[in-house]
Parts: sequence; structure tokens; C-alpha cells
Amino acid sequence: MKEQSRTKMLAHDIPLRAVKLLNVILMTIPFAWCWYGYYVGQMENSFYKKGNLLMLVLFMLVYFMFARVYSAFLVSVNRISEMVYSQVLAVLITDGITYLVIVLLVKGFPSVIPGLLAIAGQIAISFVWCTLAHLWYFRTFPPQKTMIVYDVREGMEKLISQYDLQKKFKVEEVLQVEECLNDMKKLDEMETVFLSGIHSRERNIILKYCIDRHVRVYVIPRVGDVLMSGAKQIHMFHLPMLRIGRYDPQPEYLFLKRLADIVFAGAAAIILSPIMLITAIAIKAYDGGPVFYSQTRLTKNGREFGVLKFRSMKVNAEKDGVARLSSGENDPRITPVGRVIRKCRIDELPQLFNILKGDMTIVGPRPERPSIAAEYEKVMPEFRLRLQAKAGLTGYAQVYGKYNTTPYDKLLMDLTYISRPSLLEDMMIMFATVKILFMPESTEGVEEGQITAMQDTPAARTDKEKKDEQ
Repeated sequence: MKEQSRTKMLAHDIPLRAVKLLNVILMTIPFAWCWYGYYVGQMENSFYKKGNLLMLVLFMLVYFMFARVYSAFLVSVNRISEMVYSQVLAVLITDGITYLVIVLLVKGFPSVIPGLLAIAGQIAISFVWCTLAHLWYFRTFPPQKTMIVYDVREGMEKLISQYDLQKKFKVEEVLQVEECLNDMKKLDEMETVFLSGIHSRERNIILKYCIDRHVRVYVIPRVGDVLMSGAKQIHMFHLPMLRIGRYDPQPEYLFLKRLADIVFAGAAAIILSPIMLITAIAIKAYDGGPVFYSQTRLTKNGREFGVLKFRSMKVNAEKDGVARLSSGENDPRITPVGRVIRKCRIDELPQLFNILKGDMTIVGPRPERPSIAAEYEKVMPEFRLRLQAKAGLTGYAQVYGKYNTTPYDKLLMDLTYISRPSLLEDMMIMFATVKILFMPESTEGVEEGQITAMQDTPAARTDKEKKDEQ
């Protein structure tokens, strides 16, 4: 059984990697045509002609990196449209970077027409590759036999259906954790197991059993798991130990992060100033009200500050004094101008000035409103752990979550970021932010009538789960 599972995994991974490599090669072909057919002839010095192969390798490496950032190769999980969107975004950035390299080599600005033709070819290739790869994958690899084991967090099978992953995971059993522990042999028949909201003791028993039998496991972490993920490995008393503490990154990291904030926010404010000016005029022309809207938010260590936004709602939208989240596009408080700027995220641009002032950073936990944070902390006191780091314009939760993602899940995402401070991770999140700018599901609002994103759903925390976390 073990040998069969290992062989099956290899039979799955090797051809899939070959298909991904084919994508990189195919996307490089239009660039190669453009490079050899036009740009090489622009070179004055013959020395540069010897670097033709290096240029192609550079293109492939940069494209591969951005395609990985945008999950453009996830044939088994993403829809065809999502893959195409990710690949087009990755190739546009790659083409832009390589054009800047060409500008330096040519010592001028060569025509962009050949590059635009190459982009058109790359987009066409992306459509064809994504469609054929998707069809090939699901005809070659049948859905994996899947079991969902839960304790206090039910509904994983609904998420699989919601995200159209039935072709990837065939849910054959949904068991409460005690049922699974009473009959562990049921796991032998599975290829994939989801562990949802299970306490560490029971989870570890199942996890070890699955690993021993080459069963792939997906675990939804708990707060304690995420905190442990940032532990530093040390040796003491001749024993391996994990040292865990509060968010306390190296001074050089904080210095470079602040420097990047000033440079990027300053440059963005200058470059985007025409858009901000047009937005300000449109808001003022619509109803004559104020252009900006300042709202009290929380940043590091619970300090309050006024986050600055372009006003997207009617004047006195919260005249009843109750702080509430938006219910999305159908929120009657949003103005016509507001719908446009919220969809394109333009309403967030004034936060660049909050970053320059030092109240916020580019990448960090989303700044929450004090009254809403207080409501969340009544249910889960650990929600305040997000305040270990300075609030960010974008972040892990903003990129991978939604506006209406449950507070507990946002907490898990923010703690995932806080547990591993890294400039590389900051850069990855910044690039990933570009992908969600025009994805409407990332701005889905809460249900009409809701004040916060706290939901009374199977995924909500129960008294038992809160007790387990303590």
C-alpha cells in the first residue's frame, strides 16, 4: 500500500512539472521571436549579441518567479479563467522588466510594437495552454478519494463545492474526529484527508497515521499552530527546542522596511497624483461633500490613528453612530463615484500619506476599527495579537482573504505573516496584491444588516474551541 501511494504521487508530480515547464517555454517563444527578429538588430556593440541566450534565460526565470507568485501553474485547483488571468499578469510584468533591460542595452527607447505583438501571442498561448492543460489534468488524474475529519469547524465539503474543486477532491466520507479515531483503518482507503478544527492531540494521532501511509493531509491551523510556525529552532540541555516570543524582528529589517515604505509610498503618491486629483474632483462634483474621509483605526500596540480614504459613501453614512462594515456593491450608502473607486481600490490611495507619516506600513495586518475589534475580542481575546505589528495598506489577509472573511480566519492569516517577518515575504505580498485589484470576490461585503464580519456559521468558533485554545 505504501509503495503504491509513493508511486502514485510520483506519477502525478513528474508529468505535471513537465507540463508547467512547457508553459514557460511556450511563453518564451514570442519573446524570443521579438528579441531575435527586432531588438538584437538595435544593438550597437556586438558584445551584446553573445548574450542572446542569457536574455531568454532571464525572461524564463522572471516569468517563472511571477507565475509562482500568482499561482499561475495551479492546474488542479484554479479555474481556467483564473489561470489565464494569473499568467497574463505574470507575463506583462516580465515583459515590462525585460523591456527595461533592453532599454539599458540599446541605450535608448526602441519601438514597443514588436513587444506588443509578442504580448498578443503570449496571451493567445496562455488561453490555449490553460484550456488544454486543464482538460489533460482531469482526464489523466481522477478525483482523489477524500475524507474530511472535523471537530468544531464543520462545512469543509461545502467549501470544496463552492470553489468548484469536485474534480480534484471526491469527498467520500465526512467524519467527526471521534468517529475517525475509533476506526483509523478508514484512512487507508483515502488519498487525501482534510483536518478541520481538530485539537492538537487528536490531530497529531491522525497526522502521524496518514504520513506513515503516504496519505496527503491538508490541515486548517489553529492560533497555536500559527504561533508555533514562527518558532526559532535552538539546542539547549542537549535537546532540540523551539523558542517562541512576541513579534520582535531584527532592527535592520525594521529599518529597511521603513525605508521601503518611504520610497515606494512617495513614488506611488507622485505617479498616481493625476488619478487622485481626478477622483477628488469627481467626488466633490457629485454632491459637494468632503473629498476625504478619516476613520479611527488601530495600529501597533493598539494605538489609534486616523486612516485617510477618498469618501465613497454618502455624507453622514454612519449618522446613527454605529460602526459597521460595508455590505458590498448593493450597500445603499455607497455613491456612484464610490462604486467605481472602490472597485478599482482608488479609495485606498490616500493611505499612502498615512504610510509616509508612519502610522501605517505598506505590508502588515489590516487596520481594524476600535469598536469592531472590541466586538471580536469579546468572542476571541486572542484577536488583539494582530496588533503586534504596524497596520498595513496590504497584507496576507488582504491578499488571500476577502472583505467579509471571518475574523478568526483573518487572525490566522495575519499571525501567519507576523510569525515570519521577511523582506522577501513583503515583496511577494506586494506583487500578489496586483492580482486581486480587479477580482470582485475580494471585495465581497458582509450580509445586509450585519455590523461586523462575525458569522454564525459552521466555521464560527464555539465555546469548546475557545476552551481548547486556552
